[in-house]
Amino acid sequence: MKNEELITKLSQDDIDSMFVYKPENIKYICDFYPSSFAYLIVKDEPVLYVNSIDKEDAEELSQVEVEDVKKLSEIKDELTGNVAVEETLEFGMAQYLNDDLNALTQSAIIEDLRKTKTKDEITKIKNSIAIAENAIGEIDFTSTEKYAAATLEFDMTINGSIKPAFDTIVASGKRSSSPHSVTSMNRVETPIVVDWGAKYDHYCSDITRTFIDGERQEEIWDIVLEAQTAAIRTISPGVEISDVDKAARDVITDYGYGDYFIHSTGHGFGLDIHESPNVSMKAKGVLEENMVITAEPGIYIPGEFGVRIEDDILVKKNPKQLTTLNKKLDFLL
Repeated sequence: MKNEELITKLSQDDIDSMFVYKPENIKYICDFYPSSFAYLIVKDEPVLYVNSIDKEDAEELSQVEVEDVKKLSEIKDELTGNVAVEETLEFGMAQYLNDDLNALTQSAIIEDLRKTKTKDEITKIKNSIAIAENAIGEIDFTSTEKYAAATLEFDMTINGSIKPAFDTIVASGKRSSSPHSVTSMNRVETPIVVDWGAKYDHYCSDITRTFIDGERQEEIWDIVLEAQTAAIRTISPGVEISDVDKAARDVITDYGYGDYFIHSTGHGFGLDIHESPNVSMKAKGVLEENMVITAEPGIYIPGEFGVRIEDDILVKKNPKQLTTLNKKLDFLL
């Protein structure tokens, strides 16, 4: 199905063949994620070329024909007519495919197809979310931030996660005012921002919870929750993507904290942790049914603390929150 849809899209763009190198794109088309050097050539009949290390697994799992990998200089004849490559393909690799780089067309056609998820992909994302949600109950805040992150990642691993979807963030105390703070050897203090996700069959999840203590933290947490609720209510097919960001941003601005909401409201995800669309104030286009996006507003007060709440949302006429965790979680230091 994905192969047929891709070939149809390529034909519509007057592309005769495409060289695919990014592992996530190979997984999307073939349902096999290579562990070593591999590439896919898409023509009338797509063929996956893999290293001997992956050959046995590829032949079992791939939805397209599998052959032994060849040197890139040997496959020029396979790439006929108008040839497309991914926008992320490195210059050095592209040179092996054609001496005239102007003859290669950069295309995001696979990434565009990946924006909306199939039923099978949604199931895999739900499984990834379930692993991540179950693990948060095992996090241990009695030591350092790194120790807390390790306990969380260990539980995800033993319950089916290939690896974390990204570097787990545990940022506590004043360090929580940096949205992407690097987890440290500092002892945990409040508030605690935990941003984490699992990978199930290479599909990601992405969740954030902020553990709070005290009236000031509670006040900011309540504003962030109100902003997130407003954003989620806005989500629906056909809605301008920027309107979702605006819904959250307007709430935070009305409370006087607009300058402290310093990132976009969300992003798409799937095989990559960050995919289109980017749910920001400058975003172009509209939401489409079966996109999966995050809703993650936050307030970050320098020198004090930060609060973020993040959930994973399936775009439907009535948006479906795929994450099921309580927004507010109990904890012990």
